[in-house]
Amino acid sequence: MKIGFLASHGGSNMQAIIDACKSGKLEAIPAVVVSNNSDSGAIARARTEGVPHYYLSGKTHPDPVELDQAILDALLRHGVDIVILAGYMKKLGPKTLAHFRGRILNVHPALLPKFGGAGMYGIHVHEAVIAAGEKESGVTIHLVDDQYDTGPILAQRRVPVMPDDTPETLAARVLTEEHILYSETLQRIATGELSLPT
Repeated sequence: MKIGFLASHGGSNMQAIIDACKSGKLEAIPAVVVSNNSDSGAIARARTEGVPHYYLSGKTHPDPVELDQAILDALLRHGVDIVILAGYMKKLGPKTLAHFRGRILNVHPALLPKFGGAGMYGIHVHEAVIAAGEKESGVTIHLVDDQYDTGPILAQRRVPVMPDDTPETLAARVLTEEHILYSETLQRIATGELSLPT
């Protein structure tokens, strides 16, 4: 199973998946990394790991149709079977979505359907969870469709919210579980234990 990554920032989830591939816990190959941020940690990690990488954004391709095609071309060029969003902050274009429908995964740092949708990313999610007085949060791995955070849920893991949590401490606890659950879910797909819709 060849994995294509789309990432905008640090790429820690991507690194956790690459590490799982290297250790044999995940039977997959990191095939390519696409980032819309030329200075992203994800690009730096890809360079360090020897994974082919591309900077593709509204700056390199001002026409959204051409950007969509360029991203799809990069994924196809490297024989990608499954696409992983690892902190990718842009909506995917219709061509990429259509070609990889049912094979694009995202991680969300809360228990969807709660605390999802436009604007619900990063620290904003954890701020909302704490403000709502939730006793638990967690991680959701879901398929990507053309809306934010509405695709079918593949896996979830609960994380307690402590009375003295700040958004930052909760984020750190959730991120630890993201790193584990993302790779575990991918391994279940690789072995056929978890079937994706066709």
